[in-house]
Amino acid sequence: MINSGSEAVQVNELEKRFGGFTAVNKISFSVQKGEILGFLGPNGAGKSTTIRMLCGIITPTSGRGQVAGFDIFSESEKIKHAIGYMSQKFSLYEDMTPFENIRFYLGVYDVPSKQWNDRMEWVLNIARLQDVRHRVTRDLPPGWRQRLALGCALLHKPSILFLDEPTSGVDPITRSHFWKFIHRLSDEGITIFVTTHYMDEARHCGRIVMINQGRIVASGSPTTIISETFPDNPEADLNDVFFKIMGRE
Repeated sequence: MINSGSEAVQVNELEKRFGGFTAVNKISFSVQKGEILGFLGPNGAGKSTTIRMLCGIITPTSGRGQVAGFDIFSESEKIKHAIGYMSQKFSLYEDMTPFENIRFYLGVYDVPSKQWNDRMEWVLNIARLQDVRHRVTRDLPPGWRQRLALGCALLHKPSILFLDEPTSGVDPITRSHFWKFIHRLSDEGITIFVTTHYMDEARHCGRIVMINQGRIVASGSPTTIISETFPDNPEADLNDVFFKIMGRE
């Protein structure tokens, strides 16, 4: 049995195969409660597959794991109610307004109806969408839709938030606001598991795990990984690390 007393996520020898293709190859790692973990890797490395296993969307082929104290094999439905998930593609209804999207997901997450008004206003406020609550979502700029999706993922007050490339396609100012909010959530005890292709964003993470071809190839704080990869180059950054490690792999 995996002991996850201080850990929000813990996996051991986690594997996912699709026929003869191994997408995730026996990886092991853990995420502490309240931690911001960056999960990095090139396209096709196994990032999204890993997240989908942890969120109870797909069943692993083998290994062990717990998320929010629930087993990823036998308690996937309980995991779905304990976490928030924001996919790399906009997942809300574009022909509905922000108000209608939020109201719909309040029902999906079984939030008690007496809390609906408060949760609705809270999400519209944190997403800065009060003035466009009745506009069709497809007419909103990408960054605004991203804020709406993040707000909907938080409606049921999850203990863990999974973000799969959440800032893809948005401007630097929106990305900066996004990360300030992520740090606020972490300060409140919410665990953040985020994938990103932006190495400057990865510096916001307390710890990062790098994956390539389904295997973990580096793990540690951003500064530790940089110094271990380039001990004689104080000017090196995570971009340099990414190119060197992924190229070697």
